[in-house]
Amino acid sequence: MLRTYVTAILAGVLASTALAAGDDFPARPVKIVVPFSAGGAVDGPIRVIADAMARRLGQSVYIENKPGAGATIGSEGVARATPDGYTLLLASQTNAISATMYAKLTYDPIEDFAPISLIGREQGVLAVNPSLPVKTVGEFVAYVKAHPGQVDFASSGNGSGQHLFAAMLASMAGLKMNHVPYRGSAPAVSDVVGGRVPVIMPGLASVTGLIRAGKLRALAVTGTSRSPEMPELPTLAESGFPNYAAYVWMGLLAPKGTPPATIETLHRAVVAALAEPQVKDYMAKASIEIVGGTPGEFDRYFHEEKARWAAVIHETGAHID
Repeated sequence: MLRTYVTAILAGVLASTALAAGDDFPARPVKIVVPFSAGGAVDGPIRVIADAMARRLGQSVYIENKPGAGATIGSEGVARATPDGYTLLLASQTNAISATMYAKLTYDPIEDFAPISLIGREQGVLAVNPSLPVKTVGEFVAYVKAHPGQVDFASSGNGSGQHLFAAMLASMAGLKMNHVPYRGSAPAVSDVVGGRVPVIMPGLASVTGLIRAGKLRALAVTGTSRSPEMPELPTLAESGFPNYAAYVWMGLLAPKGTPPATIETLHRAVVAALAEPQVKDYMAKASIEIVGGTPGEFDRYFHEEKARWAAVIHETGAHID
């Protein structure tokens, strides 16, 4: 009886201590690691959101870019960080892809993190350099089939969303293209604009200006419906591939073991940030659909994305040792 009573008291003290720690959070600046290069598809939106989160948290929230190896360098660093809420990860579909794509990782891209919130998602876009003599998806498919193994496509890195978006299309269409990986989306897009590589499938938000300026030619978007910002573009589903659907998404993760009270504080800050008019306006102009779900909803979505891209990886035979 006495042991039970003492155990109950200790449990109550520990719970009170954990709650107090959560109530005190944050006591210093919070870092969000973006595992991609500055200027990429998710870099701009998270900076706007981080500023809004800082107003909610009463502490600065700053960005640290750690690109490379299909987002695994920055992601591994956060997985190994102290689980106190002060080091977070901006996750994307690349993290879900990594769980299957990489044969040897020293961390688990799914299970070594605690979900905070799915922030939003955007369409990808099949885009080409204007010098490529194609203006529709049908013409693109015909051109690549007429030049097997001679057409390159750029991506933000091995195992990235851009890599798998194109690999999935190539598999569905029976195309033979060469993958040219870069260290981030910005240099990949730059080389496509410069004509060094003719094809890329980035997030629409990151290249809308280039498309409107005529520096890239967009052929189709990757979502299940047309983009409100560029409704003239058909979907790949409309263009002969009814089962094609893929999104660039972004969400916030903490290291596994972060206290639930801290997760909840961060979640409230994200949701509040996404409700701010300037953030909503930015996201709308960037063609990003705001989600802002609960940690549990993000956890389910994360696992669904892992299963979805695992099927694509197994079908295409893509892998990284």
